[in-house]
Amino acid sequence: MVVRELSTKGFRNLTTGEFRPGPGVNILHGDNAQGKTNLLEAIWLFTGGRSFRGARDGELTAFGEERASLSMRFHAGDREQEAVIRIEKRRTAELNGIGLSAASKLAGNFCAVVFSPAHLSLIKDGPEERRRFIDTAYCQLRPGYIATLSEYHRALAQRNALLKAIRKEGADPELLEVWDRRLAQAGCRVAAARRAYCHKIAGPAGEIYAGLSGGRETLRLRYEGSGGVDGGPQALEALFRQRRQTDIAAGFTTAGPHRDDLIVEIGGLSARMYGSQGQQRSAVLALKMAEASLLREVTGEQPVALLDDVM
Repeated sequence: MVVRELSTKGFRNLTTGEFRPGPGVNILHGDNAQGKTNLLEAIWLFTGGRSFRGARDGELTAFGEERASLSMRFHAGDREQEAVIRIEKRRTAELNGIGLSAASKLAGNFCAVVFSPAHLSLIKDGPEERRRFIDTAYCQLRPGYIATLSEYHRALAQRNALLKAIRKEGADPELLEVWDRRLAQAGCRVAAARRAYCHKIAGPAGEIYAGLSGGRETLRLRYEGSGGVDGGPQALEALFRQRRQTDIAAGFTTAGPHRDDLIVEIGGLSARMYGSQGQQRSAVLALKMAEASLLREVTGEQPVALLDDVM
């Protein structure tokens, strides 16, 4: 995949204009706060994902502007294509002149892998960051996973709302049966997708890390799932039922794929707990490069690599 031209208007601190990268490696350099990361962020949005910096859509417009627009010409799928993103409180998009129901529908048409210093949180922070890494990467491989993930989060939100209503307002606990079933069905699909993805990138990530460390260290990945998932929807539903009183007391669902984790180990030890800053950076780079390798294997095309202050 190749970016031919990017046009921006009202986006972050980028002035209205065009960026035409060369066909190979492009190096952006300049002083701090000049917009280098903003440019990479603009390209990344065409994957259909949210900002890799955690910004809400409404925060992507320039100061004093109510709206912004981005357009990009790129080569993918053996043809020239063009996509447009408009931002006004939320993102809308069109691809090759056809409007899309959501900007997330761009997923699978333009693929990229991004690394920024903020991604060190993938190792340093809690499980949420590692779940987000898996989900974001898998959505590019299988865009249909977006709907599965949304279904799970909707069911989780409904179940959590009901748990609070039972605790505070005395709602009927039997009403949880419906949401237990829906959450279990979607949850098993989410967990299966995540586990399969981790299995696929484990080998490439280990090889890449060995190369980065000169063969002195090993990196291993392990998906740590909730109890009950391996037994299918019925087993996960039984787990929700078993933890019902605990969940009511807490006011939220205390077990399920939303609590799963990707365990990253270096030399048999937790990279989060015992890894040095250099080891953690190398581990994140290995994960990102393995993500790119798998994208290339599945799509048949090299994804665009966006590397921000990589060293």
